[in-house]
Amino acid sequence: MTRPHALMAHAIRALAMDAVQQANSGHPGAPMGMAEIAVGLWGERLKHNPADPRWPDRDRFVLSNGHGSMLLYALLHLSGYALPMQELKNFRQLHSLTPGHPEVDITPGVETTTGPLGQGIANAVGMALAEKLLAKEFNRPGHAVVDHHTWAFLGDGCLMEGISHEACALAGAWQLDKLITVYDDNGISIDGQVAPWYIDDVDARFRAYGWHVIGPIDGHDSAAVLAALDEAKQPRGKPTLIRAKTVIGQGSPNRAGSAKAHGEALGAEEIKLTREAIGWTHEPFVIPDEVYAAWDAKARGAEQQGDWQRRMDAYATEFPELGAELRRRLAGELPEGYAKLVADLLNSTHAKAETVASRKASQLALESFTAALPELLGGSADLTGSNLTNTQSTPALRFDQGEANGGRHINYGVREFGMAAIMNGVALHGGYIPYGGTFLTFSDYSRNAIRMAALMKKRVVHVFTHDSIGLGEDGPTHQSVEHAASLRLIPGLDVWRPADTTETAMAWAAAIARHDGPSALLLSRQNLPYAPKQDLGAIARGAYVLAEPEEVGLKKKPKAVLIATGSEVQWALHAQAELAKQKIPVRVVSMPSTSVFDRQDKDYKKAVLPKKLPRVAIEAGVTDGWWKYGVDAVIGLDRYGESAPGGVLFKLFGFSTENVVAVVKEVLKKR
Repeated sequence: MTRPHALMAHAIRALAMDAVQQANSGHPGAPMGMAEIAVGLWGERLKHNPADPRWPDRDRFVLSNGHGSMLLYALLHLSGYALPMQELKNFRQLHSLTPGHPEVDITPGVETTTGPLGQGIANAVGMALAEKLLAKEFNRPGHAVVDHHTWAFLGDGCLMEGISHEACALAGAWQLDKLITVYDDNGISIDGQVAPWYIDDVDARFRAYGWHVIGPIDGHDSAAVLAALDEAKQPRGKPTLIRAKTVIGQGSPNRAGSAKAHGEALGAEEIKLTREAIGWTHEPFVIPDEVYAAWDAKARGAEQQGDWQRRMDAYATEFPELGAELRRRLAGELPEGYAKLVADLLNSTHAKAETVASRKASQLALESFTAALPELLGGSADLTGSNLTNTQSTPALRFDQGEANGGRHINYGVREFGMAAIMNGVALHGGYIPYGGTFLTFSDYSRNAIRMAALMKKRVVHVFTHDSIGLGEDGPTHQSVEHAASLRLIPGLDVWRPADTTETAMAWAAAIARHDGPSALLLSRQNLPYAPKQDLGAIARGAYVLAEPEEVGLKKKPKAVLIATGSEVQWALHAQAELAKQKIPVRVVSMPSTSVFDRQDKDYKKAVLPKKLPRVAIEAGVTDGWWKYGVDAVIGLDRYGESAPGGVLFKLFGFSTENVVAVVKEVLKKR
């Protein structure tokens, strides 16, 4: 079929300027400037099926310059996805399927949530990595059941963001030859011509990363675009960047090529002039049948998916175990026996009662989980020996002439933000549960990607070690004070700060089992004593009664509650024992996850923290977050640390048996 590419491109322009005008908000420039590029990819080369946006072997498409969302919404509507014209008319309106920036699981066909520039391309790197590793693991001679490309559109803003350097350098190192990006080189950003502040030699930069670079091409020449897309798909062991020179707002007589086309409606008069200039005679939001017919991808998509399904069925017949495993992994389901694995691990850690750092407890738990769950894909931002994210089942991932060695532990290098965003892409693709480690204080580098994982509700696990002043001599630059509280503020992020081996194992079990969001594990560098406990299952509720007065020989009802997390649980237990000697009964509550505890029902919360009892919280961090639990006092740290051995610092800042006892007695005295 010979498609009317010019009409197809003009349909995108018309929908973009009409929707932005109706909303009086949005970004028409990029959709109008990238229209011919979009026609080339979506109209001719993209492997997708609008009737089934989630079929596993589809190509992934990422609009990294997510402000140009109307480009994607126009493509989804025109090619046949369940995105009716009314939703385009409701662009940027409450509860529409066309939010201001693309959001995964909101709009059919959107693969990732983009908007914070640079993260989309990093997500695409993660998707391409997942495809490459799944293909290595599951494909067999004559059976290529994992075989698709990842495509990304990006602009100057994405390439200016530092995360693009982190992610694209890794894409080159990993030889991700099924990753193809199109750079919309229009030279314009919000502030105008980028030349005064963006002078990168982009071609040289990407060649230095180990990429194949095509162009510059004329991004408005359909034939040149198709030729570049075809060249990019040729296997050569490298990701590809196509540099396409375009005019932002192409078609607009007075706005094209200007910053005003970037982020504001064209206005009724300019839209009228644009319609005349491009020969588009139709009313707003009206697409002629011939254009719909040219764009319709349902028949081609059904054929592509049908071909894959036949291949998948043949694969499953010849390799039934592999076929079942691949289906399980892509569905995100945990294997049978997972509950028993967790129960056995909890019982084992409880029986051993080891005194180890919780970072080591994490590695011990991971030994069991990674052996049983091949979908766990680990890594560290150049701190493997400190984060202890590697196990016997996860050798280091390496690439040789484009081939992965089957390793499951990634050396991300010193790229915390890139690592976090790439893990998001891996999770979005499916087939793996990614986890990655760094020091807790460096979670600030990763924060926006952590937030995006929470916004997208994706299963990603962050391993943050060296979680407090307990790391000692490295000093305040590395001592986390505000980070636990700060991470707890992210909606949808489960934050765990376990006190011993069993709590750490439960934190891992919960993070792996969680389907609706990311988790962060905050782990100590220093050894932590094991805390005996009666009800292992209660740990999963985020907080539980660890010790009643009778467990230290005082058969009285508690007069106060000590709430503690992580390394500070030991001080609560020591203080409980000392107070018992003074005939003062207190309850100790361990709260490894405030996030999870806050979701419990009222009755459970009251049972753990009775309202009538005064409460004292203990955590080596800022105190603000603890007042919501109705505490009478917080033993915390509302300042930065010092450079000294951890033991010295804990005593200096009041984390000692003596001080906890004194604070409890003072609280009771005031009551």
